[in-house]
Amino acid sequence: MTTVDDEAERLAARFEQDRGHLRAVAYRMLGSLSEADDAVQETWLRLSRTETRDVANLTAWLTTVVARVCLNLLRSRERRREDPLDDRPLAAGGDPEQEAVLADAVGVALLAVLDTLAPAERLAFVLHDMFAVPFEDIGTMIDRSPTAARQLASRARRRVKGAAVPAAADDPGQARRRHVVSAYLAATRTGDFAALISLLHPDVVLHADAPAVPTARPVVIQGAQPVAKSAMAATSRAQFTGVALINGLPGLAMLRHGRLFLVLTFTVTDGLITEIDVIGDPARLAALDLAVPEA
Repeated sequence: MTTVDDEAERLAARFEQDRGHLRAVAYRMLGSLSEADDAVQETWLRLSRTETRDVANLTAWLTTVVARVCLNLLRSRERRREDPLDDRPLAAGGDPEQEAVLADAVGVALLAVLDTLAPAERLAFVLHDMFAVPFEDIGTMIDRSPTAARQLASRARRRVKGAAVPAAADDPGQARRRHVVSAYLAATRTGDFAALISLLHPDVVLHADAPAVPTARPVVIQGAQPVAKSAMAATSRAQFTGVALINGLPGLAMLRHGRLFLVLTFTVTDGLITEIDVIGDPARLAALDLAVPEA
């Protein structure tokens, strides 16, 4: 005869089989490992309080629950989007190294673009395009028809791919610019000062708006050595930064607590960076067209 304890152990063991899947869904929905783990834990609590003997597909049921938990978190985040991000460590509540590895594995640029989507768009795109959840099920989660869910995913997909800048599409220097920007990120991540200097024009100018720096006013830095030193101070942040298309051109997008935090745009002339614009103002960030570069 099955006891209550036996049933609880069976349910816990069954949940553990799906924990990795649920965490993957939650992380792509939220972009934050600590929040994803919280969402998975909330899913377990709901499972433990629910009679599921008649559930034919428990994995699908759990996916629905974790998606709805994440959707509520995203909607809450949307309501306070203009609030400044606090000064907690970038991976508060978790292992920064693990968070950075996971962000790289999923794609920082993708996570940054996903953060610009409306919550329902993000859910539809993540569940359908990344986890093959049918639109019928997605529509039920968000109280929309399957057709509406399909349209949300399609709109999100266009945002992820980006609206290409006509001049950039045929620009033979596009690949070179991307190489320079990627090299800048690599040098910053590893703290390679010499490599960074080799990418900068001697008279390079860096502009940073006030929200991007810990000052009350915008900052302007000129010269390869000073700009390289400022980049070295952001090595830890670089672990949560990825190459993205910014208005059709290669740039860098940085995450903080799963949200788009900063964007760096670059002017590259004759293979050297001549200007860097660091954007942290929410209104300026919202006006940018971010997209994921083609592999």
